[in-house]
Amino acid sequence: MGKQKIFMDKLAQTFQIRNLLLRQAMAECLGTLILVMFGCGAVAQLVLSGGSHGMFLTVNFAFGFAATLGILVCGQVSGGHLNPAVTFALCLLGRERWRKFPVYFVFQTLGAFLGSGIIFGLYYDALLNYAGELIVTGPNATAGIFATYPGKHLTLVNGFFDQTIGTAALIVCILAIVDPHNNPIPQGLEAFTVGFVVLVIGLSMGFNSGYAVNPARDLGPRLFTSLAGWGTEVFTANKCWFLVPIFAPFLGAIIGVVVYQLMVGFHQEGEVRDRKSQEERVKLANMNPKDALKEEML
Repeated sequence: MGKQKIFMDKLAQTFQIRNLLLRQAMAECLGTLILVMFGCGAVAQLVLSGGSHGMFLTVNFAFGFAATLGILVCGQVSGGHLNPAVTFALCLLGRERWRKFPVYFVFQTLGAFLGSGIIFGLYYDALLNYAGELIVTGPNATAGIFATYPGKHLTLVNGFFDQTIGTAALIVCILAIVDPHNNPIPQGLEAFTVGFVVLVIGLSMGFNSGYAVNPARDLGPRLFTSLAGWGTEVFTANKCWFLVPIFAPFLGAIIGVVVYQLMVGFHQEGEVRDRKSQEERVKLANMNPKDALKEEML
């Protein structure tokens, strides 16, 4: 036991990364990997089994719980964003530095790429058995296991609106969850609440295109499928649909921030600010004139 402890201590000293941003980015990578691995794994079971090992409900539960687990894994290190749109929203509010955004985006996309690669390896034989080849669109398509594709009824305009509204709803709910002035969630339960939000969005908005609402969750697996055998059609299919889940979520993040701040955030923060100002005035009023003058000068 003593030798093992010494060995583990040496490993820790050797592999310890002292750059905080890099540690946070690596945590985001692992958290997003977990999100995609469990979520896309549920989709793979549903599609490749012909519905005998899953259904629409189980896929949504899988993504909801996967989001919870991903946040639990990396939340204390990086904040557990798992989504560039969430990072973007927090940067807009000044709660995160802008330098984090591109770094998080890259590592979140890498995590999604690796997560889809794990599922590809896990179900490789089943993928080939399902259709004999790797197909992007059509009745035997399997690319949709990893990245999102629009339903037959969906236009690009409606799809852009779908992703914008879904992301805006996600951001509004997340801002409410992390807002200390608005009925704050008990510490330790934030991850479970965010997972519940993902589940609800999936159950209510998943029909059109699979509710990516996350550029990294869609782009990472799409990059992987293009390299794994599905080819460049993953980028050109459905009139270059892949651009929608990359750009629409950022617009949705802006809308979500504006809506929450105008309807809730500014007012709650204003109340706290007014309360503090009133307390300061009362404090000054209770002090003798000389001390009050010194306090004002400071």
